[in-house]
Amino acid sequence: MSTPSPAHSPIRRLTLRDLTACADLSENRGWPREEHKWGFLLTAGTGYGIDDPDGGLVAACVVSEYGPQDRPDLGAIGMVLVAERHARQGIGRRLMRHVLSTMGSTPLTLHATPFGRPLYEELGFKVTGRAATVVGHFTPDEPRPRIDTRAATAADLTGILRLDDEVFGIDRTPVITRLPAFADQLRVAEERGRIIGYAAAWPNMDTQVVGPLIARDTETAKALIASLAAGTDRRLRTDIDVRHEELLAWVTERGLAPVFHNDVMMYGSTEPPGDWTRRFAPLTVAAG
Repeated sequence: MSTPSPAHSPIRRLTLRDLTACADLSENRGWPREEHKWGFLLTAGTGYGIDDPDGGLVAACVVSEYGPQDRPDLGAIGMVLVAERHARQGIGRRLMRHVLSTMGSTPLTLHATPFGRPLYEELGFKVTGRAATVVGHFTPDEPRPRIDTRAATAADLTGILRLDDEVFGIDRTPVITRLPAFADQLRVAEERGRIIGYAAAWPNMDTQVVGPLIARDTETAKALIASLAAGTDRRLRTDIDVRHEELLAWVTERGLAPVFHNDVMMYGSTEPPGDWTRRFAPLTVAAG
């Protein structure tokens, strides 16, 4: 009996039991295993995958939904991967079409690599922005940021959620409330008893990823990054909206080098919701 073709295998929901298979798939395509991130995404979002008859996964992706549970206002697509030996067989296109059909009229966003962009354009996604990924050991320098920051406490969660909803433009409570358990550090900037910025740093292989990074202005964003860097000896990594030119120049001067760029793309909407001037970096490009 011949082995069924993965191109026609059913697409199913992924769970935490698939975490190792997802990490194996990442490694197969030359990505880091990123098990900590996969665990977060599979818990907070919805994973879709196609099983390989020989074991493991042929393909996978994750969708993070924001807004009301029954009628989300936005879906962020990430971790779209097809195993090397099954590449260029239309499997990624089939998986994406399944996501588009499942999400219906919900606007969708994703960060596209140059390799993936042609497929997303073919499916109707439009480029609406760009993000620069920077990595390196942060070297503090004078003058120090003028904004004071501190570690967030449980009492800050209401203020963090208020600010996130205001800046992101859509309720992300299920994701943001998971940050204290997911991140190594969660810090806030405060003025007159009101939170004006917050940022997290979470472990990813040999780096600490800074995200989300939401702040009233560039000085507040600088202060949050500097305070997170002071709490780790690992390299920092973050994905900064290229429109924040001053912040990009500042982190570059302090040791974080640009390693690549991703295009921010939208489907079903002309631009992402919220206030980009206060949204400096996403939690992860896989979750918007």
